[in-house]
Amino acid sequence: MLKNFFDGVQSGRVNVSWIDADSARPTRRLAAFAVWVFALVMAYPYIPGSGTEAFKGLSVLVGLMVSIGASGIIGQGASGLILMYTRTYRPGEYVRVGEHEGTLVELGMFTSRLRTGLGEELTLPNALVLGSVTRNYSRTVKEGFVLDTVVTIGYDAPWRQVHAMLIEAALRTEGVSADPKPRVFQTALSDFYAEYRLVCQAIPSQPRPRAEVLSNVHANIQDVFNEHGVQIMSPHYLGDPAEQKVVPRANWYAPPAAPPPSK
Repeated sequence: MLKNFFDGVQSGRVNVSWIDADSARPTRRLAAFAVWVFALVMAYPYIPGSGTEAFKGLSVLVGLMVSIGASGIIGQGASGLILMYTRTYRPGEYVRVGEHEGTLVELGMFTSRLRTGLGEELTLPNALVLGSVTRNYSRTVKEGFVLDTVVTIGYDAPWRQVHAMLIEAALRTEGVSADPKPRVFQTALSDFYAEYRLVCQAIPSQPRPRAEVLSNVHANIQDVFNEHGVQIMSPHYLGDPAEQKVVPRANWYAPPAAPPPSK
């Protein structure tokens, strides 16, 4: 009965308000475990010899061994249940856990498996995932995933030109969506250079790992900057420069940046 009910919820044939398709599988496991425990407890008094002192001592020993030896396993299982019921991520989503990122291919009771797109498959303990910051690049978009990359450019390059070049490089990349349009944010003004973050949405026409699309974005950024004669570098000065590192007003809208329409 449990199998038929939860299989119907998982496939969409049965709709209930207190459970969804993503949590149907772990809930079925918990319910089946509860049924077995209840059955064992009810059957215990009817087992021959269950009332003897030897049987009681053996039960205590087995319980002590399980409680000591399974503490780590129980912790991993509890972490897996928390990840499942909080919907931190789902199979098929692209996530970053600590220093590891990739497409989630399996969310198990004890471990999660990620494919990085570089020919690697990572197995992460669920307790590690639960104790780390998780970035989900797929949850906020309807299709595909979010791409972002950071470049640092000296202050002698017009920021409007840098914005325009980064957007142009993103739109040249196959799989990057033009709607919504890529955006550039200036995330820091350091001592010697500004930090620019390019954010765009990728909807590949065919299944491609995020690493491949991001590599193509980086290649196009280099091409566009070379075409317009802007160096991708983070300058550091040991002394005052001979000339002021400012952008003349005439160069504020250097190609491919376009000035705003005049009123």
